[in-house]
Amino acid sequence: MLYDKLAQHLDRLPGGFPPTKRGVEIKILELLFSEEEATLALCLTLISETARTIAFRGGLPLAETEQRLEAMSAKGLIFRSKQPGKAPAYMAAQFVVGIWEYQVGRLTPELVTLINDYMPDLMDPNIWEKAPQMRTVPVGRSITPQLEIMTYERAEELVKAKRHFVVSPCICRKEQQMQQEGCDKPLDVCLSFGDDEGFFLKNKIGRRASLNEVLDILKQADRAGLVLQPSNGREITWLCCCCGCCCGVLRTLKTHPAPGHLVASPFQAALAPDLCTGCGVCEKRCPMDAVSMDSHRALLDPDRCIGCGLCVSTCPAKALFLERKPAPLQPHVPKDIVSASLKLLWKRGKTGPAGLLSMAGRSAMDRYRSKQTGARPS
Repeated sequence: MLYDKLAQHLDRLPGGFPPTKRGVEIKILELLFSEEEATLALCLTLISETARTIAFRGGLPLAETEQRLEAMSAKGLIFRSKQPGKAPAYMAAQFVVGIWEYQVGRLTPELVTLINDYMPDLMDPNIWEKAPQMRTVPVGRSITPQLEIMTYERAEELVKAKRHFVVSPCICRKEQQMQQEGCDKPLDVCLSFGDDEGFFLKNKIGRRASLNEVLDILKQADRAGLVLQPSNGREITWLCCCCGCCCGVLRTLKTHPAPGHLVASPFQAALAPDLCTGCGVCEKRCPMDAVSMDSHRALLDPDRCIGCGLCVSTCPAKALFLERKPAPLQPHVPKDIVSASLKLLWKRGKTGPAGLLSMAGRSAMDRYRSKQTGARPS
């Protein structure tokens, strides 16, 4: 019953944690949380709060609560922040993107097996189409001077706007390698930004990096054939470099007949058949099987193209290029992760567990709904 309550609690967070008939999600929580940790996790909200506030809400001794919150933060079960001169603050972490990624240094064969079983249930393609947690931006070499592109659609410009950089191992690639599957593409390519770098460094989830190193990683991602997927906002919180064989998101999208319709990308590849020499490089580079070869010429399926630009950047004949999708197909890009999370909550029909959204949060949700529907906020 306790872990059922925790599962429901996590399912009311933006990323969701849907139930299954086989109960695999409960097994995951039993593996990650002790009963004491699960009980305390139910007291955390989407608002960062001090241990004193959380202890009061849970009716727990302050010293015990402080100790347990620190331990849960170290295990990547909740999120901890610390401002100079102030007490640490803690908030609930959603399962993905969140708790799962924080387990990158704590993976076990049992946890990996459970996650692989649960991933198809965790990611709902219909919800992803309406409110994705991530979007796709093209690799730098696929962008030509003729291509109309916004600053927030260029990975290099997005990271240059940041001051703090953390590099972490790709948990998807790491867990696939533990199962003797996946690929041997670069591992340390997951990028996080912001003043919360202390959380990643303290818990050894990643290491500090410089801007130059991050820009080099973006170039390395292109060479290795990795898709650039930042958080869904004009101001980004993270940027993942993903492969089609390991990434849980891309593997799930790949099973859909038209992944190009689900991914938030303003671009799609186009082909000039007369220029194609049939080298086949594009077919090997495409993570969505959008390119195939027929009679020594490339064939392009636009319904499967996610606009990553990996086929364009290595086409020796320049037969492939990116073009902007028609205006009706342009995805809306939220301002930041907060706006994206509010939209995701709304599209999932959730408003958070009791107390998870403060009055300010509810007001923000009301304002968002009024903009989308034309209704007056309540």
